[in-house]
Amino acid sequence: MRILVVEDEARMATYLEKCLVAEGFDVDVAGDGELALERALAGGYDAITLDIMLPKMNGYAVCRELRKAGVDVPILMLTAKDGEYDEADALDIGADDFLRKPFSVVVLVARLRALLRRGEARSATLTFSDLSLSPKSKSVSRDGSELELTPREFALMEYFLYNAGNTLSKAQLLEHVWGAGFAGDPNVVEVYVGYLRKKLDSVPGKARIQTVRGRGYRLTED
Repeated sequence: MRILVVEDEARMATYLEKCLVAEGFDVDVAGDGELALERALAGGYDAITLDIMLPKMNGYAVCRELRKAGVDVPILMLTAKDGEYDEADALDIGADDFLRKPFSVVVLVARLRALLRRGEARSATLTFSDLSLSPKSKSVSRDGSELELTPREFALMEYFLYNAGNTLSKAQLLEHVWGAGFAGDPNVVEVYVGYLRKKLDSVPGKARIQTVRGRGYRLTED
């Protein structure tokens, strides 16, 4: 597996490279945002660890440009900053996971392997009722009509489709869509479920998100 490590602090970059190589990864290192973007656009990487605070172009901008270009390689954002909004911003622009410094290399490797497994499992188009979701093109359609979703709405819809017919608790949705380290208001789940419902209702169809009182939500069919 080929990993691009984007880190401007030389000692940290060398340390991460050494540790990941020891775990069997093939590693390239980029020390600034512009070089990271250039290498990532060239392709060939299975995952990227991306620091937020970078010279020339910060990690948010790199991630945003990669997603705009259709590059769907898993991105694990790293930062020394402490704040729930940093994590939310990273996920909203298309990052797949978020890890704060200092962190254990064991945890970093586990997160990377989880992202790699997820990427392999999510390459196929998902369908339920009149809904169709393409992980590769990051698109969702109802009966052929495309729905315009934000990255967070897309991630939520994807998780519902993977679990179509099953009731998902608020805790499950928070962990899998916002991340296990999310420390914000848990009511964000209701807010985004509401957003999804409005967009689903904008195109007539059968699939809908049902509230299961006291338990959570379920993607079902009328």
